[in-house]
Amino acid sequence: MPEAPRTEATRTDEPPRTLVGGIEVDVPNSIPAIRAALDPERRTEFDRAINAAGVDEIHAVMRHWMLEAVPDPEADAILARLARDEAERRGPA
Repeated sequence: MPEAPRTEATRTDEPPRTLVGGIEVDVPNSIPAIRAALDPERRTEFDRAINAAGVDEIHAVMRHWMLEAVPDPEADAILARLARDEAERRGPA
């Protein structure tokens, strides 16, 4: 039987892109790129999460951290407001 022709998937070294505040930005998509894009205080947690991820979890862990590595001031402001609202709702500790 003749062998089926091989096709190679198109591969690009361009990182994925997303819009942040109406501006297109690169999304880091490798472990070193994600690590470099994170704030220094988050890198240890990233390292732990990546090193603990099993084969069935690694993609989800990578997606979580690659999105966290992209600064989004609007999302950060929303999360900060939600945290303040929650703290006010709970009252003094």
